Amino acid sequence: MDTAMTDLDDAAALIGRMGEAARAAAIDLAQASAERKRAALIGAAEALRLRQAEILAANDKDMQFGREKGLADSMLDRLRLDPDRLRGIADGLRAVAEQRDPVGEVVAEWDRPNGLHIQRVRTPIGVIGVIYESRPNVTADAGALALKSGNAVILRGGSESLHSSQAIHACMVQGLRQANLPEAAIQLVPTRDRAAVTAMLQAQGLIDVIIPRGGKGLVGLVQQQARVPVFAHLEGICHIYVDRDADPDKARRVLLNAKTRRTGICGAAECLLIDRGYYAKHGSALVQALLDAGVEVRADGDLAAIPGTVAAQPDDFGREFLDMIMAATLVDGVDGAIAHIRRYGSQHTESILTENDATARRFFAGLDSAILMHNASTQFADGGEFGMGAEIGIATGKMHARGPVGAEQLTSFKYLVRGDGTVRA
Repeated sequence: MDTAMTDLDDAAALIGRMGEAARAAAIDLAQASAERKRAALIGAAEALRLRQAEILAANDKDMQFGREKGLADSMLDRLRLDPDRLRGIADGLRAVAEQRDPVGEVVAEWDRPNGLHIQRVRTPIGVIGVIYESRPNVTADAGALALKSGNAVILRGGSESLHSSQAIHACMVQGLRQANLPEAAIQLVPTRDRAAVTAMLQAQGLIDVIIPRGGKGLVGLVQQQARVPVFAHLEGICHIYVDRDADPDKARRVLLNAKTRRTGICGAAECLLIDRGYYAKHGSALVQALLDAGVEVRADGDLAAIPGTVAAQPDDFGREFLDMIMAATLVDGVDGAIAHIRRYGSQHTESILTENDATARRFFAGLDSAILMHNASTQFADGGEFGMGAEIGIATGKMHARGPVGAEQLTSFKYLVRGDGTVRA
């Protein structure tokens, strides 16, 4: 049910109640056994299987709402669920369930001359707030990773995915209940009202960290209004650089996958950089391959002379299209590519296509994006593909977590210090 908020005070009261319940649940979760957390996730995955028809019916309502709202096709693709995608969500829950439990893991330990034995161990952060757009699968992914890492979580999904998220959340709660874990461990904000977002961002003392997952508008709002610490998740302005020593067949295959496999995800490539040396040898084949695949190529400089392209505007570089649109330009070698990416990138994911390992190493050393790839599609920028089972998002900041955020990245650490009647001189 969509609970209407009349003003920020009402939203603050709602988030206050949810936050207090989450903090109480977090105390239990921090001490919960790995077996109980695993059981909750397996139970949730089974509930997803058994309640498939119910979830898909809820998703139909959201899809209709999205069409009436005028969502772009790429955003509707993010929103859409089908049996295969539901199976993928359930598989992700099972994968997280089977992972090593990070809580209590000894990261480092050492003995001191003063007689102390010191261990640094992983510990839950506490209460995590996740604010996301469109994708209902985040309800399961974020809930699972928070639970695995011993954290309680408050989820605020996009207004267009409310019914789908509620149906998936019900499965997560069923798993918690069956494992005898507190249902408040995974909560979903039951309203479309944006005042709830503001209330979460100001919930100091209740929420320990906010993770935004969405477009530039959402992330900007979070960064402007948050009084709670934030894991930065900026937009995915991902680049493909085709070096002069790239293999043409590999380059074509990787480029088309990076752009067209799914255009609405943050790992979709948005800008093609071609070394002038490669272009001199191989011509317009890569741009033509994009055009033939139905991509609108917004080309700059010499590339704009290729028939079928559209002249690029200055703001086409540094832009997340999330659509069958790609900016393209020529650069002077790997240093030119690095300079372009440093100017226009969002420090998300970049890929170099080359058979020259020295050039690839220079690309890796010269850039500071969260994920750098060599001869691989940017669409692999995904926690599941990294072996994390799922992800809450791709962190582009430099504090605490970078790249795919899985269960391990949702922990902090504490020191356990043991002595034997040890006193300081």
